[in-house]
Amino acid sequence: MDSYAILKLVWAAILGILFIGLGTMVGMDMGVGTLLRFVGRNDGERRTALNIVGPHWDGNQVWFILGGGAIFAAFPTLYATSFSVFYVVMILLLFSMILRPVAFEYRSKADSRHWRASWDVAFLVSGTLPMFIYGAAFGNVLEGVGYHFGWTGQYYQDESFLSYLVNPFAILCGLMSVALSVYQGGVMLMLRSEEPIHGRARRYAMRGGVAAAALFAIGGVWISRLNGFRLTDANPGMPANPIQGQHVTVSVGGWLENFHAYPALWLIPLLGIACMLLGTLMVRADRPVLAWWIGAGSWACTIGTVGTAMFPFLMPSATMPDQSLTIWNSTASAYGLACMLVVAAIFVPIILSYTSWCYYVMRGKVRTADVIHDTHSY
Repeated sequence: MDSYAILKLVWAAILGILFIGLGTMVGMDMGVGTLLRFVGRNDGERRTALNIVGPHWDGNQVWFILGGGAIFAAFPTLYATSFSVFYVVMILLLFSMILRPVAFEYRSKADSRHWRASWDVAFLVSGTLPMFIYGAAFGNVLEGVGYHFGWTGQYYQDESFLSYLVNPFAILCGLMSVALSVYQGGVMLMLRSEEPIHGRARRYAMRGGVAAAALFAIGGVWISRLNGFRLTDANPGMPANPIQGQHVTVSVGGWLENFHAYPALWLIPLLGIACMLLGTLMVRADRPVLAWWIGAGSWACTIGTVGTAMFPFLMPSATMPDQSLTIWNSTASAYGLACMLVVAAIFVPIILSYTSWCYYVMRGKVRTADVIHDTHSY
């Protein structure tokens, strides 16, 4: 395997790590938004929940930027095609993402019950919708996306955007993503709140963990009955040209072939279910720190399961499988990948360092009485 192929593999791994970070960190903040109206029974309790994630939510959004930036820099063909295929869905995602900071800034600007209740609904929407779209996107990709390329390399979409929103398997994946974010958000509230918020968050975190494990198991059975894609003539060193140079077969249960070829890979989904259930037990035992890290492991195993099943596919084409995008035919040049690897090696540790420092500085409990008397808090 030449250096270009190795760079492709490295960037595929980096992309997976960024997706894990996105699910863990952004999912935690979004989960708090989803739970806001349920764990907070009055304005003071809801402000407490908001101030738990208030110092960190905007910093965690960098995982969204890193994920999109990595796709743009390392897999430009995937970036152009996927953002076009899911254009309307992306608009919905951006709407919910824009609504979130507005809700943070304006909720406490007016001392009105109806005003604040309206922004609480905005938090529910802006917390639930992005995570649902995040999971549904993986579900759509696993089923295959309707697109193809013309002889000039121009992209053509073969399905309506509605098919990506009302797809049953995608809905299942979206609900699982929401459940896991509810778990992660509930654990964060447990970690930094006192009663009664702590107890309510504990109950919802347990429900989220159990629901995520059940949906993950159902998804595993479902995917064994889906059409899977298989690259029969892989060429890791091939140029970035999805129009020619590969042959793809489609068969029921095809996504399980990598697991059948390498049985040790079954440990990844099994560990995923184990992490979700073990995390739920840690929540029940009131061990939020351990439960948080186990939740991060759940995200890692979930993303790892999808990546392992799909390898080397990034976005298979349901209409013209031979034009499916893989890590071999949709990457940037070797020079571009090498340069971006240097940039990532410098800045990703910096991001991890300042994120860890921020959480260390802002450790401890957030008390409702302190929030109520602080006019500068959310």
